[in-house]
Amino acid sequence: MIRLKNLSKSFWTKGNRKVVADDISITFPTGVAVALLGRNGAGKSTLMQMIAGTVEPTAGEIETDGTISWPVGFRGSFHGDLTGAQNTRFIARVYGVDTDALLEFVEDFAELGAHFHMPFRHYSSGMRSRLAFGVSMGIRFDTYLVDEVTSVGDAAFKMKSQVVFRERMAESGAILVSHSMRQVRKLCDAGAVLENGQLTYYEDIEEAIARHQENMGADDDDD
Repeated sequence: MIRLKNLSKSFWTKGNRKVVADDISITFPTGVAVALLGRNGAGKSTLMQMIAGTVEPTAGEIETDGTISWPVGFRGSFHGDLTGAQNTRFIARVYGVDTDALLEFVEDFAELGAHFHMPFRHYSSGMRSRLAFGVSMGIRFDTYLVDEVTSVGDAAFKMKSQVVFRERMAESGAILVSHSMRQVRKLCDAGAVLENGQLTYYEDIEEAIARHQENMGADDDDD
């Protein structure tokens, strides 16, 4: 369970006040994969980072009774001068999991080849995302925060990512950001729509998609 209690977040950009969250009170239930939907710039990534604890809210609080992953699309958890393997080993120690087991899982899953033993700063965007997703899926969390990463790579890698994600969802929940409604329908049970600082939770994913499309004023993105 993740509960947002009177959560607010705003900041100034180019002389204008940007409101991401405006006194939001909502509960993400345990063991449910929830799509976080909203137009570009609505503040989805900022909200994810607040839930992960890497960004402080302006007001309010977030309560949870379980473990939460870092936002998978957030690469700040990796050190540029360390190799993929060294970063993986470091994270294993931080989270108290078996180092060798995590290294074996990530090296096999991420398919980085020799780059796994090269500095992270030399990785392409796709390689960074694959490493981040692999490390996240290699550690058992009660709730996974996922930002578009299952769309990285070729068709075979996308399929493998979705299979592993579904396996984790058998025992865990997730909050997932994706612009693909096809992917949302495959992976998520419920949805939450962020619009003008307000977050509305829908137990039916189709209701969430319909509201999101209404806000966007566009047809279904089925990419």
